[in-house]
Amino acid sequence: MDAIQQALNKLADPAQHKKIAELFAWILKTFPTLKVETKWNQPMFLDHGTFIISFSFAKEHFSVAVEYDTLQKFQADIINAGYTKTTMLFQVKWKQDIDYDLFKRIIETNIKEKAAFTTFWR
Repeated sequence: MDAIQQALNKLADPAQHKKIAELFAWILKTFPTLKVETKWNQPMFLDHGTFIISFSFAKEHFSVAVEYDTLQKFQADIINAGYTKTTMLFQVKWKQDIDYDLFKRIIETNIKEKAAFTTFWR
């Protein structure tokens, strides 16, 4: 079973399943070079073996993990989108809309900044 299907299987609520399926499909369509792997029990999107973004799921929200540098760069945008930010991730409540433009800018930034990286983490 692939990493996306493993992640989707964790979501029993049909609305949550649909929301994440659409988000993941959008990521792969928008960034076709990204690969998805399950690491630390989370679906992670990688570019040439380096970490770009990952997701985890909770009852009230899904969490989006990016590296600390990226989180700091986008913290104002994350807060302005209405998402909750913690030290190492941000949370999107299931009832909130996904700010696809914000996700696009975050992923593009990580891909660009990590283009020459040969390690998983920054």
